[in-house]
Amino acid sequence: MNTPVDVAGRISALLRAVAAGEPTGTTTSELARATGLARPTAHRLLTTLQDQGFVDRDPSGRWLLGPELYLLGQTAAPRYDVTSLAQPIVRTLADATGESAFFSARRGNETVCLLREDGSFPVRSHVLYEGIRFPLGVASAGLVILAFLPRSEMDAFLGGADLATGYGASHDTARIRERIRQTQLEGYAVNPGLLVEGSWGVGAAVFDGDGSARWALTLTGIEQRIAPRRRELGTLLLHQAHALSQAITAARPRR
Repeated sequence: MNTPVDVAGRISALLRAVAAGEPTGTTTSELARATGLARPTAHRLLTTLQDQGFVDRDPSGRWLLGPELYLLGQTAAPRYDVTSLAQPIVRTLADATGESAFFSARRGNETVCLLREDGSFPVRSHVLYEGIRFPLGVASAGLVILAFLPRSEMDAFLGGADLATGYGASHDTARIRERIRQTQLEGYAVNPGLLVEGSWGVGAAVFDGDGSARWALTLTGIEQRIAPRRRELGTLLLHQAHALSQAITAARPRR
């Protein structure tokens, strides 16, 4: 018996890959490689999405997100968008520390960066930018959210994940579990240059009204500035994450 084709999964993967290529766009071949689809299949699906307004194509042939996604996003925003509450806190973190500050959201088994504010220090890390996605357990945002998930959910994710293949031996399950234990002990997560050598990150989880870790505030910068201040920055992040958690809870009643 033939296995059913997961068309919805393929389309979702394509849309995420197109989003990852914003704002310059992505070619059909690049999208096919990113999603594991044959190029003709990717092109056929992209053309159908273009007809419906979900993607657009510039004169050079590169694919971009389309206007229909913007309209749908505007409709859904009142239920999901908390960036208006997070933005002043992210700006405060950047101003107070001189580093780059971020706000990320959990989306399934990934985190997505929603906001970035750069501080006054002229040397910056460019590991994170708005729209970038990482699996849970990768980067300080993904690590701190993973650390405060229910134990069964955490174990299920780690049992099926193979982060070492994509991100190196420092992301094998045993080492991630050790970083989770340290994060739970201190309350904040530290990424000591595991993605890009010399680029450190510190993160604190933001919780919804049900006590679920759904977002994260993070700071990134060069090792020479972050490492000596990790406790200071961690404490500041915890304070601001608590304030944001309270603001979100007040604005969005418990389900």
